[in-house]
Amino acid sequence: MSGSRTGAGHVVVIGAGIAGLAAAHRLLERGARVTVMEASDRVGGKLLPGEIAGARVDLGAESLLARRPEAVALAREAGLADRLQPPATATASLWTRGALRPMPKGHVMGVPGTASALAGVLSDEGLARIERDADLPRTEVGDDVAVGEYVAARLGHEVVDRLVEPLLGGVYAGDAYRLSMRSAVPQLFQAARTHTSLTEAVREIQSRAATAQQTGPVFMGIQGGVGTLPLAVAESVRARGGEILTGTPVTDLRRAAPPGRQGSDGPAAGGTGAASGEPGHAASQPAAGPTHALWRVVAGGRLLAADAVIVSDTAPAAAALLRAEAPAAAAELAAVEYASMALVTLAYRRAETRLPAGSGFLVPPVDGRTIKASTFASQKWGWIGDENPGLVVVRTSVGRYGETEILGRDDAELVEVSRQDLKAATGLDATPVEARVTRWDGGLPQYPVGHHARVARVREHVAELPGLAVCGAVYDGVGVPACIASAYAAVDQIHGDLRAVRQLTAHPVQSLHGGAGE
Repeated sequence: MSGSRTGAGHVVVIGAGIAGLAAAHRLLERGARVTVMEASDRVGGKLLPGEIAGARVDLGAESLLARRPEAVALAREAGLADRLQPPATATASLWTRGALRPMPKGHVMGVPGTASALAGVLSDEGLARIERDADLPRTEVGDDVAVGEYVAARLGHEVVDRLVEPLLGGVYAGDAYRLSMRSAVPQLFQAARTHTSLTEAVREIQSRAATAQQTGPVFMGIQGGVGTLPLAVAESVRARGGEILTGTPVTDLRRAAPPGRQGSDGPAAGGTGAASGEPGHAASQPAAGPTHALWRVVAGGRLLAADAVIVSDTAPAAAALLRAEAPAAAAELAAVEYASMALVTLAYRRAETRLPAGSGFLVPPVDGRTIKASTFASQKWGWIGDENPGLVVVRTSVGRYGETEILGRDDAELVEVSRQDLKAATGLDATPVEARVTRWDGGLPQYPVGHHARVARVREHVAELPGLAVCGAVYDGVGVPACIASAYAAVDQIHGDLRAVRQLTAHPVQSLHGGAGE
C-alpha cells in the first residue's frame, strides 16, 4: 500500500507494550489515525511502576540502554527529559566462589580481551586456559553458533560459567550454551567471523569503541521508575488523538473483502467499542475506516476496519492472530520459547541495614545459589534514596530458562530464599518492613541458535501481506531500545519502506546488562 494512503488512514496496533506504544506514537506523527488494542488492563508490558513501603520503584525492567538513541529519545519526546537520570553508581560485583568480587572490566558481555581482565574471578587454571586462545586454530562460527559453545571452545568453560552466563542470564534469563551469538551478542559474532583469536576480536571491538569516543552514561533510568515511560508515551498518544483500549483482546485478524464486496465483512457500523474510561480516550471516533481498508480486526465483540495493522504482541499471541492469513509466520512464532522469572522487592529500615558499596551483584548459576542477581536499588538510583531517606530498597531475581521448581514456590518461600541468599552474600540479616513478589510468566523470549533466520522467515511471510507488520521483543533484541527500533521499522514497513526491517533482521540490537540485577 502506498505511504500516502497509510498516512491518511486507520492503523490498528495490537499490543500496548513499549513497542506498540512507540509504533502508535510514530504513526500519529505521520498523520495516521491510530487505535491501540491491549488485552490486559494496563499499558506497558514488562515495564511496570509500583510502590513498596511508600517508595516508588520498578517492578519490571529498571534501566534503559543509553548508547542506543531510541529509548532516551522517546522518553524526551514524551516529556520525561527532566526526569532522566544515570545510575548513581555503576560499580557492580559477582557473587562467586564464596565471595563478592568486583565485576571485571575489559570484556564484551563477559568475553575478555586478555586473561588478566578476569583475574580474581577465575581460577589460575581458568586464566591459563584463556591464554591458549592465541595458539588455537580457527573456530568457524558458520551462520550462527551458541555463545557458550563458541566461547568455551576458545577460552574454556570457566569463562562462560563464571561471567558470560550470569551476564547473559540477566538479559535473557537464558542458557548461554543455547543462546545465539549472532542474535544475542551480534558485535562479537561479526568480529569472530574475521578473527582467528577470540581475545583479539574482543580487543578490536574495544579499540573501535575507544576510537568512537562515546561519552555519557551507558545506561539511564527515570525518576519514578522506567515503568513511567509507557504511561507517558500513552498519554502523549492520547493527546495527539490516538485511541488506546485496554481490556480489549483481539480475537480475529483477517484481510478485508475487496472494495465493493464488503457487505457484512466491511467496516463495522457500531464503532470501536467502549473505551476503558481513562482520560484521553477518543471514544467518539468512528470505527469505520476508508472503503479501501485492507484488514478486519475483531476485538471486544466489535469489528474494526483498518488500512494497516501492526502486531506488537508475544510470540504465542501473535501466532494465534496470524494463523488465518499468515500460517507460515504463525508456525514460526509458535515455536519460540520463553523463560519465566520473578522479582522479589524488599524494603528495609535504613537504620537496620548495611550493604556493600555498589549497585548490586550477579550470581553465576554454577555456584548453585537460588537468586541470579540482586540490585541495591536505593544505591543504584539516587532518586529512590533521595525520596525515601529512611528506607533501603533491594531486589533480587530468580528463575532462568528451564527452571520450573523455584518458580513453583509460593511468594513467601521466594522472599525467604532471597533473604537467605542476601544474608550469605552481604551479611544483611534485617527483617524487611515489606516484601513484594512480581512474577513474569513467559516474560523473556529465548534467542537460540538460528533465531535470526527464524525472524527473517517471519518477516518474509508477513511482507507478502500489504498493510501488515510485526514488532516487539521477540524479533531484534529484548531491551527497550531494541523494542522501539522494531516498532519504528514496522511503521516504515506499512509505509512501504523495508530498509529498517532489513537492517534490523541482519543486525539485531545488542541488549546489554544494566550492571547488576535484572
